[in-house]
Amino acid sequence: MELFSDDAILRQKKQKPLADRVRPGSLDDVVGQEHLLGKGKMLRVLIERGDIPSFIFWGPSGVGKTTIGWLIGRTMKLPYVSLSAVSIGIKEVKEVIQKARNQRIILFVDEFHRFNKLQQDTFLPHVENGTIILIGATTENPSFEIISPLLSRMRVLTLKPLESSDLVKILERALREDDELREAKMSIDRETVDEIAYLADGDARRALNLIEVCHTMVKDNPAGERAIDHEIVQEAYQKRTSRYDKTGEMHYDMISALHKSMRGSDPDASLYWLARMIEGGEDPLFIMRRLVRFASEDVGNADPQALTLTISATEAFKFIGPPEGYLALAQAAVYLALSEKSNAVYTAYGAAARDVRNLPEYPVPMHVRNAPTKLMDELGYGEGYLYPHDHPDALVKQTYMPKELVGKQYYHPTDRGIERRLKTFMEKVRPYHR
Repeated sequence: MELFSDDAILRQKKQKPLADRVRPGSLDDVVGQEHLLGKGKMLRVLIERGDIPSFIFWGPSGVGKTTIGWLIGRTMKLPYVSLSAVSIGIKEVKEVIQKARNQRIILFVDEFHRFNKLQQDTFLPHVENGTIILIGATTENPSFEIISPLLSRMRVLTLKPLESSDLVKILERALREDDELREAKMSIDRETVDEIAYLADGDARRALNLIEVCHTMVKDNPAGERAIDHEIVQEAYQKRTSRYDKTGEMHYDMISALHKSMRGSDPDASLYWLARMIEGGEDPLFIMRRLVRFASEDVGNADPQALTLTISATEAFKFIGPPEGYLALAQAAVYLALSEKSNAVYTAYGAAARDVRNLPEYPVPMHVRNAPTKLMDELGYGEGYLYPHDHPDALVKQTYMPKELVGKQYYHPTDRGIERRLKTFMEKVRPYHR
């Protein structure tokens, strides 16, 4: 169990990445998260009073979850243990708790969501009796990833992505205070610092890693030529690694954004979210399944061609594969976004299904039953059925519903697209069915 030791931290400092070397040493040094750590804010007050309950820190990477957890331990002067669920199991957690059974400790667990539900149960008694102050850090929505009994005993604190201005402050402090960066005597202007902050996209670790790579690229240049400029930054940056997590909350957020953009008839937003998912590594067939669903749920009979085109796009992707096949997905998404919209079929089926679940199981009317055997014919199956094709316009006065539901209407077509024609015909034939 590793406790605080400022001497040990200083000895190891030069061997650590820049993000660790410039980690804030006090709450006043933390940049961002003012809603939690500003003067008079809840977390700041609890830390200063030394009265910290167990927490879940929820937020994206590089916004200070680990740093704040470390500062809580340092401020409260309690034994502090930092673990990562990526590299340890519950066995190691139990060993730490066992060793600390005679004293209260702060246990910080990064990537807490990687523990499964049964593993999370291990923490319950220790959190409840106060043996440990548990601080779990996660990038995933705790509502989905943390068991309810544990959530009810812990506060969930949401950390926000850092603003570009916050990242500029962090970068300028690193350039000013880190020995390695300062000793290299590099030149970098404010415009380039702003560019690095922009590329980091709210992630302080990403910003510091990028400037550290830039430093490595120029530090051996002759004095006077150690300049970090736009070209150096772009070379160091190469290509942003997508933060899309195809198994986590972002997976659901982005497919929701795609669906709602198409529903709102915005082809540009639809293409953007589609590209975000594809570039992030999402399974294209998962996207296509959602597009097929959308074709029936949100377009429906306003444009029946939408379903045909979407199925065709699915087959086209399966036939030619990526990356060319992505165009078929894009074509389908744009067509769906610009189709006339109707959820009448979706609503109608929901209403019919509710009646099936909640009403008695009414018998099929005798005249619309099939009579494949002589006995069934003798029992009156199909008796009185009128064959529409024997009548003008293939229309005949005849009911098809159970008698208890005659006149019930589930489907209410709109005045949009093809459904306008269907509505006209439906108004014509409805009197025949009453």
